[in-house]
Amino acid sequence: MSTFWSAWVMFLVVFNLGITLFLFLWGQRVRIPLQPDGTTGHVWAHGTIREAVRKLPAWWVWVSASMFVAGIGYLILYPGFGASKGVLGWTSGGELARDVASNDAKLAPMMERLRSQPVEKLASDGEVIDFGHRLFLDNCAGCHGRQAHGNPLLGAPNLGSGGWMYGGTGDDLLASILDGRRGQMPPFSATFDEATVKNIANYVLSLSGAQHDAKMAAEGQPQFAVCSACHGADGTGNVALGAPNLTDAIWVHGGDEETIEATIKHGRSGVMPSWRPRLGEERSRAVAAWVFANAQGEASAQK
Repeated sequence: MSTFWSAWVMFLVVFNLGITLFLFLWGQRVRIPLQPDGTTGHVWAHGTIREAVRKLPAWWVWVSASMFVAGIGYLILYPGFGASKGVLGWTSGGELARDVASNDAKLAPMMERLRSQPVEKLASDGEVIDFGHRLFLDNCAGCHGRQAHGNPLLGAPNLGSGGWMYGGTGDDLLASILDGRRGQMPPFSATFDEATVKNIANYVLSLSGAQHDAKMAAEGQPQFAVCSACHGADGTGNVALGAPNLTDAIWVHGGDEETIEATIKHGRSGVMPSWRPRLGEERSRAVAAWVFANAQGEASAQK
């Protein structure tokens, strides 16, 4: 803080404190003219209510006086009076540094496990799972939901279903979190006419056993060859490309016929941002461990 601003703050503190103290002391001694009946002469409600004057209660005076003492004591002990650092030398930055150091010391054993153990093993560590879940809620739930069930409107996949687009091993999940993913489904409106799109959509529905038109699906099967370059001839997907499995009834953008047709015609694109700059390696591993454990738990519950 410059000398000018320090002096300005000191002036404001002294000026305001001085005026307040003056009014407090003057209020104890001022004499207000009174009528013979002991009122000030101010009336309301056609004289029904009259203003009287009484001395301030002693407890109020002592409490108010103690506030002045506390305020002056604060300015002596802590920063606030211009550039003065206060007798205690306290700073918010120093307090934060101490809290961070204390927290890091408490987390140190767990962080060491996060650095040295694979995600699959970390998924059975209760402390890591609690930590990872908190990080997931703070950073990932905005798209994937609090329980990682995804959001079709955002194209955020369900992370509890086990239908992994880029693989579900610990290393696969960690890679997705650290470096992000970028998926692209090209539009085929210029390639397929409306009838062909409907045929392929019904064939896709048939792959997962969903309700479909059998005749359209039969006609769409050979036309699906264009799609098999990414999704595979049997429609089971390709984790190297991020092409989802179409046979498991797990849908990123929705699995009804109309939505599938829209996907074929207009394509889809999605970006999973890199969390390496924000979370770092250890915290990303904690999130991956929670996602892995959560998916395993949901898979067991479905059996």
